[in-house]
Amino acid sequence: MSREEAGRKGGEENARRHDREHFEEIGQKGGRNSSGNQSTTNNSNNSNNNGNSNNSRN
Repeated sequence: MSREEAGRKGGEENARRHDREHFEEIGQKGGRNSSGNQSTTNNSNNSNNNGNSNNSRN
């Protein structure tokens, strides 16, 4: 099974299990969380990180 097929099947099953109200609610929560108040993650693969645990630049 391809990744595309797996995603489609998972999406269809999710839609079958939950009603429209559920998706509206999680969409509103996502909108509140992504309105410029995003948390940053520490990405050790970031070339600007230089091994520091915080992302501030000196």
